[in-house]
Amino acid sequence: MQFRGGPAGAGGLVAAAAIAAALVAAGCGGSGGSSSSPSAEAQSAATGDIPDNQVFLTFHNRNAGYSIQYPEGWTQRGTANDVTFEDKDNTIHVSVASGPAPTVSSVTSELAKLKSSDPSVQPGTPQQLTIGGAPVIKVTYTKQSAPDPVTGKQLTLMVDRYVYAKGGEVATLDLGTPQGVDNVDAFRMISESFKWE
Repeated sequence: MQFRGGPAGAGGLVAAAAIAAALVAAGCGGSGGSSSSPSAEAQSAATGDIPDNQVFLTFHNRNAGYSIQYPEGWTQRGTANDVTFEDKDNTIHVSVASGPAPTVSSVTSELAKLKSSDPSVQPGTPQQLTIGGAPVIKVTYTKQSAPDPVTGKQLTLMVDRYVYAKGGEVATLDLGTPQGVDNVDAFRMISESFKWE
């Protein structure tokens, strides 16, 4: 009897432990469901990462007078003075206009105008850099993407803006990617590839 009672008691304990484990797992699954959503979004957003082995091509814009590198396979649209390359939610946007050399103050004013037309814009603080021996103004800002045509969902985009000038021409380069996607190295290389021609 003791022998039989021993295994039966052990079996009862195992069954109880299994039920408890199932309940804990169910509880974790429930809470994990809500917390796994951001990680699922992050994994989805990560598909916008520019791979380390990405091939880059050089775009020569003879009408606007510059060249810049961009990832092979990205879609190009726009006119001579306003060109955009896109892939997934990543964008490279270059616009050229006549004007005085940019300053920290002028770039701050431009971002204030941008925010007045798009309240989702959250500007950072512009700073002056030197790229290729020339002064450049850089600022990072965030904004909401356009709604997805199917889901209506919007993403928070991180945009690095570089403003270059030469001979009365000003080029504004916006490099945008979803928040959480790491394209820092690729975008730095693209910003350094910009050259007046």
